[in-house]
Amino acid sequence: MPTRRRPPRRHPVRRSARRPSRRPAPRRRTAFRARPRGRQQERVIQAVVLVAVALWVAGRLLAWVAANPWIVLVVLAAAAAGGVLWCRYRAARIRGRQEELRALRYPVEQLDLLHHRQFEYAVRDLMVRDGCADAIQVGGAGDNGADVTATDPYGRRWVLQCKHRAAGLAGSAVGTPDLQVLNGTARQVHGADVAVIVTNGRVTNPAVTFAEQQRLHIVDRRTLALWASGSRPLWELLRAVPPPRKPHTLS
Repeated sequence: MPTRRRPPRRHPVRRSARRPSRRPAPRRRTAFRARPRGRQQERVIQAVVLVAVALWVAGRLLAWVAANPWIVLVVLAAAAAGGVLWCRYRAARIRGRQEELRALRYPVEQLDLLHHRQFEYAVRDLMVRDGCADAIQVGGAGDNGADVTATDPYGRRWVLQCKHRAAGLAGSAVGTPDLQVLNGTARQVHGADVAVIVTNGRVTNPAVTFAEQQRLHIVDRRTLALWASGSRPLWELLRAVPPPRKPHTLS
């Protein structure tokens, strides 16, 4: 019987465990485009021409002034006269403003009609009328219990918190919590010598007692009417005001 031939053995192909590494694609280099030299030269030439023209004009002006020195005197005299007129105009405006403030009067019924922010400005103007030149309105978000701050002619620092009531005496009364806010910030935060709460309404009896215990001052509707409609400063209407820090001609 014929013998069967065995098929030849096929050896398995060994595959390398390492994969061929891929080479990164070469980066494309962007060609640097240089500015044309012609434009740079034009700019340099323009700058040189402008400088030359400016120097020529300055030289001609100096030569003209040297030939006419009286022009300089006229210009200086005009400038001095303008400065004097401006100072007189400004001083007249300041005097007029001071006269208006000295004559400032507010009927308490007029204060009732104001917006609460306008009420704060009215209190500021009354402090200015009394001689507090630096009085400013600071009320708003984050005012820490102060709506108006001022320094009187005797050097005392005033911090005023305003509580406006559109209904006047019929509105809600100012209570102890309002005075507690003023007591906690007026001296510690704002450095007040005199801490005052001003209202066109009424104040509760416990709030009055608390104010006396904590050396706070209350300007209620009656005191506000006297202050706003008269010419006496606020420190003459309040009791137990701290003594002056410095002498003044009014004392």
